[in-house]
Amino acid sequence: MDPQVSEFMQRIVRSLFSVLVWMMINAIAGLKYELALFDASHVVGTVLFYLWLCGSFVVLLLLFRRWWKSHL
Repeated sequence: MDPQVSEFMQRIVRSLFSVLVWMMINAIAGLKYELALFDASHVVGTVLFYLWLCGSFVVLLLLFRRWWKSHL
């Protein structure tokens, strides 16, 4: 296989894997532990969860930018 094609496929797989892991972590934390729900019992946990969600999404985008910055 051509080295450029191989590098491109690795970038795609790495990106998909990181998005899926990010989504699973946030889905488990948000739904199983009920941190994504707005109710009176988990106010601090809900705020921390949404701060984590936004912060980790920004980190994920910066990671993608670094991975996809160079041209093949």
